[in-house]
Amino acid sequence: MSTTAMWLLLTVVAILVLFVSVLYKKNFSVQEVTIIGVMAALSFVAYEFFRIPNVLGTGSSFHLGNTFTALTALLLDGVSGGLAGAIGLALADIFAGDPGYAITTFVLKFIIGVICGLVAHKAFKLRDQKPSGQGRYLISVIVSAASGLLANVITDPFLGYFRNIYIFGQEATLASAVAKITSGVTLVNSLLSTVCAVVLYLALRPALDAAGLLPKGEPEPAAKH
Repeated sequence: MSTTAMWLLLTVVAILVLFVSVLYKKNFSVQEVTIIGVMAALSFVAYEFFRIPNVLGTGSSFHLGNTFTALTALLLDGVSGGLAGAIGLALADIFAGDPGYAITTFVLKFIIGVICGLVAHKAFKLRDQKPSGQGRYLISVIVSAASGLLANVITDPFLGYFRNIYIFGQEATLASAVAKITSGVTLVNSLLSTVCAVVLYLALRPALDAAGLLPKGEPEPAAKH
């Protein structure tokens, strides 16, 4: 596929993702947009300047950019987390001269954010839980962060398989996608990113809550008299 076609496809993918985001969230507050921008920048920096490329010859890079996708999803919601990671890490690919990779990166990071957000705020109602150091709260944070990041262990190689065939026009086999999973590089990436996201969330949530920068949980029902 030509470079022009890659740019066109990336534009279409970005527009579709943004359209879905707007459908899901009718509006973004100034605070949310600011946090998304900061997290996108941190994703970019974590990937661009602290990355170990082509680990063990697998084609996978070791980096902690996904940390901020999960962190944003925990602090705000899945769409916001997906946008932070998709924008920051797709830009990193573009700056590296890889618009073809940026296409799948945009989709993959959006998926990470959405999954983390759904588990955190739909399954565990994380905003309604008090950060009091109780075991249930810590488990909820860990499982929420891990959900999207570990899903990426599967989605990354298989979406990469279709990218290599239909965007790059390369020969690829499902066996190569499975081999990438079993190499463990993406798994290690995901586990370390989970740890970092959990630690940062536990540290940041109380301060951001106190500053009124985070969405509020559901109000507690009034006591019956």
